[in-house]
Amino acid sequence: MKAIRGATTVESDNAEQIRERVFELLNEIKQRNGIECEDVECITFSSTDDIHSFYPAKAAREAGFFSCALFSAMEPKINGSLKMCIRVLIFADTDKKPVPVYLHGAAVLRKDLTQKMNIAIDGPAGSGKSTISKIIAKKLNILCLDTGAMYRAFALKCKKSGVDCLNDEGVCALAENIDIEVKYTDGIQHTYLEGKDVSEEIRNNEISMLASTVSAVRCVREKMVELQRKIAQNNSCILDGRDIGTNVLPNAQYKFYLTASAEVRAKRRHEELLAKNKKISFDEVLTDIIKRDEQDRTREIAPLIMAKDAVLIDSSNMSVEEVVHFIERKLQEKI
Repeated sequence: MKAIRGATTVESDNAEQIRERVFELLNEIKQRNGIECEDVECITFSSTDDIHSFYPAKAAREAGFFSCALFSAMEPKINGSLKMCIRVLIFADTDKKPVPVYLHGAAVLRKDLTQKMNIAIDGPAGSGKSTISKIIAKKLNILCLDTGAMYRAFALKCKKSGVDCLNDEGVCALAENIDIEVKYTDGIQHTYLEGKDVSEEIRNNEISMLASTVSAVRCVREKMVELQRKIAQNNSCILDGRDIGTNVLPNAQYKFYLTASAEVRAKRRHEELLAKNKKISFDEVLTDIIKRDEQDRTREIAPLIMAKDAVLIDSSNMSVEEVVHFIERKLQEKI
């Protein structure tokens, strides 16, 4: 049993429009949640005190909800509250994650659901950006675009083609016709290089270092940024990387800079690699982290810096859950 919330508004206290808007709201809830009338056990409506001419519950009966319990109530008058609003709470027999629906003027009640939102998370290597981004994206039901994976795929192409990542001319020649595609399967990003899924192949230290080098080449960044901006323009999404808030999405509504001490980041990365049966010493990982930091901070094009309007998060002494809760609070404050 799951509880599904929703709301809509009407322009006037008109029986026919109330009926139409309730029909629309209930049908949208059914479609987005994959439920039928028979799956619904109870529907509770509340409407503001400026709606009198028609019971929302009656509209639900007319919409085909015959077997469930129905209830309508009037909300108390509160100064500053949304006018002409009908809210609904549906209890349905489903195992799926509830998808709330807010239509017309009620969209302002849940801007996080009804308006396109772009979230930028920047920070140095090993700070947990990808992990945090995936969790936040799942909670908000938005896309999570791992921008670093795109650069890793390009670095892999350079390696397979025998092109030196320090050779700008050779790298740019590859960039002209590079085929990198991002697809989502069951909420998980898969990175494809020339039609092949390379999501696992690009996750090693060598490719990480090559990606840091190749990402500093202007023609490469321009091509990757163009693709990333197109995705963000058409979707609510969260992007993580080194220059998302400063370069890729400078107008993102929400920006965070996630960091931790080099030692803490190296420890996390080392444990992650050992869990994947990749034998490497802690000192090697720490050396790579420090070298990567220097490389990212000093590169000429789009270096790693914190956006002026970003929220700083030092996770050295924070768990993943604590970081997620902190970001959720900050998002809600702005929404």
